[in-house]
This record gives sequence, structure tokens and C-alpha cells, in this order.
Amino acid sequence: MTTDGDPDPDSDSQSESSSGSEPDPTSNPVTLRPATSEDGEALVEVHVASIRELGPAAYDPEQVEAWAANKRPDRYPLEDESTRAVVADREPHGIVGFGWVDLEAGEVTAVYVHPDHARQGVGRSILEHLETAAREAGLESLGLTASVNAARFYERFGYEPVEHVDHDINGERLECVRMRTELDD
Repeated sequence: MTTDGDPDPDSDSQSESSSGSEPDPTSNPVTLRPATSEDGEALVEVHVASIRELGPAAYDPEQVEAWAANKRPDRYPLEDESTRAVVADREPHGIVGFGWVDLEAGEVTAVYVHPDHARQGVGRSILEHLETAAREAGLESLGLTASVNAARFYERFGYEPVEHVDHDINGERLECVRMRTELDD
């Protein structure tokens, strides 16, 4: 999946569905900025909300809770030089999404959007930012591991399924999709 940088890739773009409350994206645009260590608590909040609200579209309750477990601010690689991490801020809500790319591995590791801000272009903005960082670092392609419910999101942006894989996350098996894309100049 795309997300948390843990050895078991519980990573995933969750920007594919929405809960009830949808802010008007034109009245409160999203601003992207580099993530900092001070953002850790907000990242946990967005991460867990996204998994718990959007994960049930593809996974059972035990899988969702295993995926959402053990999220802590110190587990995000915000100070790692090989990583470019970004947050999406939307006034007056604060951080509504985040993502990062591991430039050494050539992997999008996370794209998460708070469910109240899903399907409003936040995930697209984050992904485009990460792809730009990868191009600037000289990468010609990117890979990722997506949750089943996020695979369509990535397909819309040119990522192609490579294989289905299973990830053991906190004792639960989650089916995921390995994906890859070529980066255009």
C-alpha cells in the first residue's frame, strides 16, 4: 500500500472515497509544504482516520484495525534525507493529507487524505508533488504498493498493476497491488 514507512508497507492512498462532510475545495484551497517533525501528531490523526473510514471498502474490521494500529509520530521519516515528505494544509482545518516518496528506493511510500477531504483533489496534488520531486532527483519511474481500494486512484494517474501481493500487518493479511509508472519529462 502507500503510507507509513514501516518495514511492512502499510502504505496507501486513501483518497478514493468520502465521508459525509465535504468542504468546498474552491473556497478553501490546499497548500502543500514540506512536512516537519512538528506535524507528527497531525499525520497520525489523518493516517488513522483515513484507514478507519476508507479501509472498510476493501478490508474486514480486523484488517482495518491492524492496519491502523501502532501509528506514532516518530515512525514517519520526516528528517530522512532520501525522503521527500509533504503535507496538505487547508484553512481552517490544518493538515488534511500527507505523502512521501523514498527517492533511493524509487517508491511512493504514502499518500493519505483525511476522509472529510477525500475526492477533492488533495490526493492528486500530493501525488503530483511527489512525482515532481522524483523527477527532480533524476528518477525515470516510480513504484508503490497500493491497498486494493486505492489501486484505481493510482491507475487514473498512469500507474499500472504489476502483481498482487499480500502484506502481513500486525498479524493480519492484507491483499495489495504492486504498481509502477514511468515518469514523463
